[in-house]
Amino acid sequence: MNTLKFVSWNVNGLRACLEKDFMGIFNGFDADIFALQETKMQEGQAEVPAEGYFQYWNSADKKGYSGTAVFSRIEPLSVTCGIGIDKHDHEGRVITLEFEKFYFVTCYTPNSQNELARLDYRMEWEDDFRKFLMELDKNKPVVLCGDLNVAHKEIDLKNPKTNRRNAGFTDEEREKMTSLLESGFCDSFRYLYPDATDIYSWWSYRFKAREKNAGWRIDYFITSDSLKGNIKEAKIHTDVFGSDHCPVSLEIDI
Repeated sequence: MNTLKFVSWNVNGLRACLEKDFMGIFNGFDADIFALQETKMQEGQAEVPAEGYFQYWNSADKKGYSGTAVFSRIEPLSVTCGIGIDKHDHEGRVITLEFEKFYFVTCYTPNSQNELARLDYRMEWEDDFRKFLMELDKNKPVVLCGDLNVAHKEIDLKNPKTNRRNAGFTDEEREKMTSLLESGFCDSFRYLYPDATDIYSWWSYRFKAREKNAGWRIDYFITSDSLKGNIKEAKIHTDVFGSDHCPVSLEIDI
């Protein structure tokens, strides 16, 4: 059994992040697998000199929008983009790497948007994505990471009362996260730190939110319940800048 280190980061535009010491941050983590969300680019639009890593990209049809990428030191047995449902698979939101003992999935969950314009679609996505993960889990354990665009509990954001009907903290979105966790999955950070407060992974660019730490915890590492006893550490790296999100990491024996 090896201890593997995984990192996930919504970079909010990789080309911009590359100009903010992305490679220095990337190399500093020394991760076995490093996943990105919201790359906002097509593969090849920027050079990412990640030596020793296999690179996998899933870009949105629409240029400059959404998109995910995974850099892995370990060559996977197979790689799949999307979840196999056409209406969900044009925005570059999911990459799945299959390894001998587990699946690694990175996801950039659709935002419900202002005035919850996309909440109905988000509900469909949540149900279909949960089924996708449960099917994988029947075969071998799953490690899911990414910007899942929901603060699950009131402890997971600074101002729960004023955000009650805002995208990312609606009752509907929170219930879908509860359903996922009740389907055999574990929120690694909360598993280790059930009562940790004031630790967030995203801050609005407005109102000096990061300076005031008025944030949300919406970036996760979620594992199959069968792996939760193997979790060694789960961290939120609030000292890393370069995006409106900070990276999150998981160390786990697999």
